[in-house]
Amino acid sequence: MFGNWLKTSILMAGIIALFGVVGGALGGQQGMLIALVFGGAANLWAYWFSDQAVLKMYNAQPVDKRNAPQLYNMVKDLAERAELPMPKVYIIDEAQPNAFATGRNPEHAAVCATTGIMRLLTERELRGVMGHELAHVKHRDILISTISASVAGAISVLAQFGMLFGGRHGEGERAHPLAAMLMMFLAPLAAMLIQMAVSRTREFGADAGGAEFCGDPDALADALKKIDAYAKSIPFETAEEHLATAQMMIINPLLGGGLRNLFSTHPPTGERIARLRAMPMQ
Repeated sequence: MFGNWLKTSILMAGIIALFGVVGGALGGQQGMLIALVFGGAANLWAYWFSDQAVLKMYNAQPVDKRNAPQLYNMVKDLAERAELPMPKVYIIDEAQPNAFATGRNPEHAAVCATTGIMRLLTERELRGVMGHELAHVKHRDILISTISASVAGAISVLAQFGMLFGGRHGEGERAHPLAAMLMMFLAPLAAMLIQMAVSRTREFGADAGGAEFCGDPDALADALKKIDAYAKSIPFETAEEHLATAQMMIINPLLGGGLRNLFSTHPPTGERIARLRAMPMQ
């Protein structure tokens, strides 16, 4: 738990530093000060509200035991096994099979599943996936992933805003347009690299935790194999528009290569499956 708080602190400090670099490149000392203030405010906003922003971005709809009894009761049972407070449960109307968790702590957590994953998986396999997401909640990975997803986008907006208005240094000279253009690309890239540094290995831990909670490592392994096969051929438009959110999903939701591959913070699915197959049944 302390390790994740340390990672979160490093991430937030890195985000503020990035804002300062972008502001300095686009507007000199004055621009740096403004950007640092903006970065601090963005961190505070991200801590308290980024989970709701992500849920709204994906048009996630809350469900309960009346309108989605199977999913709700499944999450409730797994949360009890994991000794976690009952999270809010959401469904996203998307064909691609995927799922994620969000929130700032276990007391304010939410788990989301797409309609595609609910159609594709058996009940046993879906339990493995929901166990994986609750493991992210238990390990407090969700704050890191949600903040990085929200603020990486804010840095990109800041860079674009600076390029649009040109930015001026303190002595009144207009910032070099090449510097502004570079910041437009390098700032979100740098933010993405920070989130990769603190989140890439967490999937192995969530896989192991999810297998423990559901008591069936092969169920999650089977689910990952199915999801990976289908996700590669079914577009997820919201994720494609908001690349920084891709690292929140159980499987990389992005299609194509190039820059999109850099936004995949997931280990190879084959390696994840092999580790799960090697685990004993609970």
